[in-house]
Amino acid sequence: MTTEERRQELLHLLTRADGARTGTELAKKLGVSRQIIVGDVSILRAEGAKILSTPRGYQMLETSPGVIETVACRHTAEEMGAELDAMVDNGVTVRDVIVEHPVYGEIRADLMIESRRDVAAFVRKMEAAGAPPLSQLTAGVHLHTVEAKTREEIEDARKELARLGFLATNGDA
Repeated sequence: MTTEERRQELLHLLTRADGARTGTELAKKLGVSRQIIVGDVSILRAEGAKILSTPRGYQMLETSPGVIETVACRHTAEEMGAELDAMVDNGVTVRDVIVEHPVYGEIRADLMIESRRDVAAFVRKMEAAGAPPLSQLTAGVHLHTVEAKTREEIEDARKELARLGFLATNGDA
């Protein structure tokens, strides 16, 4: 299989996948190293493929018939799970996290968190790695791009975030 054929097969596997696929899983399927997959994904992205790198693995960005908005939040690292639970409990998918760094500018990481199970896995992975959340760079202030079937679900999530004290206000920025 040529490099181009492998990349097309990788794209095909991700397009057909029901959810995220790890680099290791894809590498095994294609008979290459995980590092080759990482490079192939980078090339495919540069060519315009909408591939997300999430905590669960690679997946295609689906075009959504729903509502997509940005929510500003502020909380401690210890409250991250509660914040994410508040959103997924209201039917919201947390697509990413964004912080505004004074030197690097906008830093964004794909999340694609849709359920309490996803939240628990993400929090476990962060704890196991000893990795601080990106929001630690900005005193807890950060943005999430969120998606839901209806605007009401996002508004309900905002209300719950406000009730918990996690919704950022203009004075937080």
